[in-house]
Amino acid sequence: MHLSEAIGSRLQEERKRCSMTQNDLAEALGIAKRTQANYESGSSDATASYLSRVATEFGFDVPYILTGVRTTLAENSLADVEDDLVKQYRSIPDDDQKAVRRILKAMADDAVRAKN
Repeated sequence: MHLSEAIGSRLQEERKRCSMTQNDLAEALGIAKRTQANYESGSSDATASYLSRVATEFGFDVPYILTGVRTTLAENSLADVEDDLVKQYRSIPDDDQKAVRRILKAMADDAVRAKN
C-alpha cells in the first residue's frame, strides 16, 4: 500500500468513526463528493486546509491520519467516567501514575487468570 492510500484509508476510518458518509462530510465541508472519495482512495492528497478543517470541525486525529500513530484519544471515544479517570490520572505526580499502572496491571493479570 502506498503512502497516499494509507493516508486515505485512515481518513476514511476517521470519517466512519464520526458516523459520516462521504457525502455527509463533503457537504459539510463544501467540497465535491468526488474530491472526498479521491482523498480516501489516495488518488488525490488531502490539502492542509482540508486537514485543518476536519480536525477543528469534526475532531479528526490528523497526526494519526498522516502517520498511523494516535497522538490523542479520539473525541467522544471515552465514557464520561473514563474521561474523568484519565484527567485525574494526568493530574497526579509521575510516581503515583506508575503506582496506578502497577495496580491496574496486577488487577488485569488477576482477571485473565480468573478466566482461565
